[in-house]
Amino acid sequence: MSENLRYWLWLQKALGEGAYIKHILEDFSSVKALYDANIIEWKMSPNLTQKQINKLETTDINSVDEIIYACQNNNWQIIDYEDEKYPQRLREIYNPPCVLYVDGELPDIDSLVTIAVVGTRKASEYAVKATHLMSRGITECGAVVVSGGALGVDTYAHKGALAAGGKTIAVLGCGLGASYLSENKQLRDEIKKNGALVTAYPPFTRASRTTFPMRNRIISGLSLGVLVVEAGVKSGSLITANFANEQGRDVFAIPASVLSEDFAGTNKLIDDGAMVATNPAHIISVYAQRFDTVDLSKARTMSQLMADDKDKSANVEPCEDKLSFDNLEKGREKRLNREDKARSLNADMKAVYNSLSEQFVHIDNIIEKTGMTPAKVSSALIQLEVLDLVKSATGKRFKLS
Repeated sequence: MSENLRYWLWLQKALGEGAYIKHILEDFSSVKALYDANIIEWKMSPNLTQKQINKLETTDINSVDEIIYACQNNNWQIIDYEDEKYPQRLREIYNPPCVLYVDGELPDIDSLVTIAVVGTRKASEYAVKATHLMSRGITECGAVVVSGGALGVDTYAHKGALAAGGKTIAVLGCGLGASYLSENKQLRDEIKKNGALVTAYPPFTRASRTTFPMRNRIISGLSLGVLVVEAGVKSGSLITANFANEQGRDVFAIPASVLSEDFAGTNKLIDDGAMVATNPAHIISVYAQRFDTVDLSKARTMSQLMADDKDKSANVEPCEDKLSFDNLEKGREKRLNREDKARSLNADMKAVYNSLSEQFVHIDNIIEKTGMTPAKVSSALIQLEVLDLVKSATGKRFKLS
């Protein structure tokens, strides 16, 4: 915590969490000098708008004391832009945040290989497995996984890192202490014991549609590279990848099925030059000679990781020869029995049944594909599960059984 903490909090409170502070501070010798300047000096700055000047003039610096008190009361750290704990890697991006709020212990970012792992909240079974195994694999080699603490890909990125006994960082789109995503509270508790929860938003700030895109620049800013696992053409993950490109970060992508339009964004990244990642070594080898914290000899293939995986919560099933004659015959009989049962379904159940495949999909995908109300979809899914036509998994994901 620097001696200018209150001034940094004042600046953030006045201009907002996404303000471009670098340009503003170029016209003043320090954040304190900015605060001490009069309105005429502010107006002389080409980097301050009239609206921003009004905000600086009307924001009382004493109002930041409640933020400091809340953090002290909850044992949360405040790391301002001048603090030695503020990562230089983040400080160098185009629009770094004035302050970071931290619950846990932020690793020494600048001496470590930090890889952001991002993707859809509505992850398929393939994405869940690939995320968990890849995150575990790069963590075993000495990397730190950075993600957003959300459902889907984010969840299994953090779980993979924790399964490897490593550290992980969750960059939140809300303030510490805010009521958000109760399903992942236990995971967030594990993360702060083995890394940190980080946010640019003051305590108890609620998540909204605008907070997540701004949050994404910090995810990529803390990282050397960004791995995109599964993403649509228009998604937050691609926003993070775009930030990564702007910040000079590496972009990696795990190929998605060419038959799936839902996640065509991932393959477009590859078409546009992202590095293909099908094994942890593809990512780790890029940094092995630059960081002595990386041990490339520990890199394992995805098959090796799959065979050794012990995290049952990731829904990672043991490998089997799915192309053997016996398994193909069993699969054929299973499909025929399923189709026979499906003939007697009512209209709602039939619509939901037809929207599913043998890969897990999130309930929101089903609602979108069927055009039905959430209540009707939920009712149909329950009935299909009773008939043993549908199988469910954590995170409101479903597939044909």
